[in-house]
This record gives sequence, structure tokens and C-alpha cells, in this order.
Amino acid sequence: MAYELSGKVKVIQDTQTFNSGFTKREMVVTVEDGKYPQDISLEFVQDKVSLLDSLDVGQNVTVTFDIRGREYNGRYFNNLQAWKVQTETSAGNHSDHHTSYDQSMPETTFDDDVPF
Repeated sequence: MAYELSGKVKVIQDTQTFNSGFTKREMVVTVEDGKYPQDISLEFVQDKVSLLDSLDVGQNVTVTFDIRGREYNGRYFNNLQAWKVQTETSAGNHSDHHTSYDQSMPETTFDDDVPF
């Protein structure tokens, strides 16, 4: 099941590559939620890390993601695994332009020994 959130890019982390060959990159999006904005961390894995290459801090985006959960050493972890990013930019005529970066998200399981 896919979920979406919209907000402003706050942080784009560097790409991390692990010994197993697993690659991930994280982004934080600030979502306006009434009086208290929420900073939501999303991760992009494997070939999806390239979706962040054309984004800038401060840009308004809509991110489509899946919720992933797993157990590691008796503890449970949840990740928001993103696979699509739409950017919103205002043009001179005040209409919104949407640029979509989408790559199909195959069901993937990772059996590495990192807890995330």
C-alpha cells in the first residue's frame, strides 16, 4: 500500500553504501501539521537514491512511499521507504508545475545485518 506526504525538503543526506552492497540515502521533509510542523525522515534504497540528485533543500515536494517493518535482535523497526518524488515550482504565470521522478518499486527483501 502506497502513502503520500507533501512538504518542504529540510535535509538531504549523503548516500551510504554498506559492505553487503546495500545502498541508501535519506531525506527529511517538513510537513505542516497545525501548530507543530513534523520533520519526517524517508529513505531511498538501491536505485532509488538517484531520485534525490535533482532536489534542493527548501524545495516543495510530494513523496510517495511504503511503510516497511522488520525485527532485528528482538527489536522492531519501521522505515518509510520512498520510491517517487514530485516537485512543485511556481512559474511566472503563478501556475504550479509538477515534475515527477518515478521508478517502479519491486518488492524487495534485504537480508543484511544492519538494523535499518
